[in-house]
Amino acid sequence: MAYNKENYRRIRAAYQTKYLKAYEEAERRMEELHQKSPAIAEIDRKLAATGAEIALAALGTGGSYREKLAEVEKKNRALQEKREALLEELGYPADYTLPPYECPYCHDSGFVDTKMCECMRRELVLAAYDSSGLGELMRTQSFETFSPDYYAADPAESATMRKNFELLRDYAEGFGPGADSLILCGATGLGKTHLSTAVARRVIERGYDVYYTGAIAMFADFEHARFGTGLGEQAVDPARYVDCDLLILDDLGTEVTNQFTNSCLYMILDNRINLHRPTIINTNLTGKEIKARYTDRIASRILGGFNPLLFTGTDVRRQKLTKK
Repeated sequence: MAYNKENYRRIRAAYQTKYLKAYEEAERRMEELHQKSPAIAEIDRKLAATGAEIALAALGTGGSYREKLAEVEKKNRALQEKREALLEELGYPADYTLPPYECPYCHDSGFVDTKMCECMRRELVLAAYDSSGLGELMRTQSFETFSPDYYAADPAESATMRKNFELLRDYAEGFGPGADSLILCGATGLGKTHLSTAVARRVIERGYDVYYTGAIAMFADFEHARFGTGLGEQAVDPARYVDCDLLILDDLGTEVTNQFTNSCLYMILDNRINLHRPTIINTNLTGKEIKARYTDRIASRILGGFNPLLFTGTDVRRQKLTKK
């Protein structure tokens, strides 16, 4: 699995900052208590000394070291109990001077032993939602929110869409390096965006870097990189389209097709195929229209290298409007 590298660096640095801040806060609280209570300050000094005594006793040999260790540990417990009683008198909890970690499992390090903590994995997933190009859409469109009821009027269409749903769900659950590339074909409003978003969401949750974009936006990014025009500061580095584990290209065929866009599309497809990085394309175009619209090299890579899924039925958006 490969989380987005930039997200990982940023979140890893944030965890290191949280970890240090927790220690700084513990030191501040300790100083505050010592100023308020010289008795606690004296106990802490003695506890530091007994810590060294315990370490030395543990290094001993023979029967006597066990007695010495037990004696030092008893002394340490008595000091701890006295300290807790003093803290209670001052109105402080017993753990007031411990670092106030946000996560009790990894202590804000991001890892438990050598395994990534669930809290850090959750942060990476949320960051991946934002960097995927889908934002809030991914939070609402999932396999769980996809309804087959909109395809129930025609048994054949219903069977086709159930098959597509199951195939895409299995694809997301089994996604990994070298997974197949897919092309989702069909008219507008039949669920291509919903199900490809659901795939993106699940693949991200499983720890892979996904980027979802519309064809028009993608070519605008290339235009900006090449000519300095287009989206400006909002432009995405074209390398993003090649480097991600899964690229989902929505609405292919809505862009103005010319020599420049053909060149960009060929470069993306060819590089991703050579690197064994899967791509999902959503399009309203038929195979015949793809051949007519794009160069032979592009059409060959799409029609020969992508598994097709045909989406059928009646526009779901229109059905939703008529029900309101």
